[in-house]
Amino acid sequence: MKKFILLLAVSISLISFVNAQNPQWINYTNGNNIYALVEEGNNMWVGTSHGLVKLDKITGVPTFYNTLNSGLPDDNIRSIAIDGNGTKWIGTDGGMARFDGTNWTTYNTSNSGLPSNNVRSIVIDGSGTKWIGTYYGGLAKFDGTTWTIFNKSNSGLPYDMVNLVTIDEIGTKWIGNIGGLAKFDDTIWTIYDTSNSGLPNNNVKSITIDGSGTKWIGTSSGLTKFDDLIWTTFNISNSGLPGNNVMSIAIDESEVKWIGTLNNGLAKFNGITWIAYDTSNSGLPINYIKTIFIDGSGLKWIGTFIRGLTKFDGTSWTTYSTSNSGLPSNNVRSIV
Repeated sequence: MKKFILLLAVSISLISFVNAQNPQWINYTNGNNIYALVEEGNNMWVGTSHGLVKLDKITGVPTFYNTLNSGLPDDNIRSIAIDGNGTKWIGTDGGMARFDGTNWTTYNTSNSGLPSNNVRSIVIDGSGTKWIGTYYGGLAKFDGTTWTIFNKSNSGLPYDMVNLVTIDEIGTKWIGNIGGLAKFDDTIWTIYDTSNSGLPNNNVKSITIDGSGTKWIGTSSGLTKFDDLIWTTFNISNSGLPGNNVMSIAIDESEVKWIGTLNNGLAKFNGITWIAYDTSNSGLPINYIKTIFIDGSGLKWIGTFIRGLTKFDGTSWTTYSTSNSGLPSNNVRSIV
């Protein structure tokens, strides 16, 4: 407890260095395993394996929440979503928490219809309904009052291990799990896997939808583009993708794709040209990229495993050390 108090008391001072090459980066290294990142105004909400951090993007000052000082049911923060009222919905390994800025409410298998306490993904549709992807429990729909559960036994969901949920502009849900990709329009389930589609692998780890409605799907065997008719797969043998195990995808306002891989760094793809970034040619602190988030200013926030949170503005690298970053540990896992 004393160490925790001392950590909170550490002042946040910026340590900068200029890398000789262009572009340069900003790093928040030695942070923690970061599972989730969501922007809210000038703040970034960071989900780590040691709790939740609200990071002021302007000052760099963090605010910490964990099981000791909040209503969080577990310190492993897997996902974060913010509704239209500014309420945070936080998925953890011990259930889901609701935080309105003052009050905490916890949902778990004992006090709600949540089918599993391991909450991997939360998205909120246009009506405010939460769609919650769980590991071992399938998909849950929660409208604030009623819980509806979709699993392998009562729906078209191929497996109950849900990695992520994404909602497109017409409200269709795209669910990635270890058994492929599921599409659900609230009535009909459509399942895509290696036997009936261009998916290169059934372990779907990420889905991002571009401005034209095309789905960009990260799998253990490459990146797949699906425009609802044609499947196109990018891998190390036919593209500039630096690694086939794709962990995260983000798309900026210019429709440029930013792709994070397992142990092979980060790729930038504008539809024609590939640029790869790794520890040898950039300010990335490690090549294990768990998540990517692009904020309203176009800044890239890159969550890594073991080496923290990196911010890339295309111009400069700046690093926060363990003692001055405020992040509670060393590994960054993913960004939502």
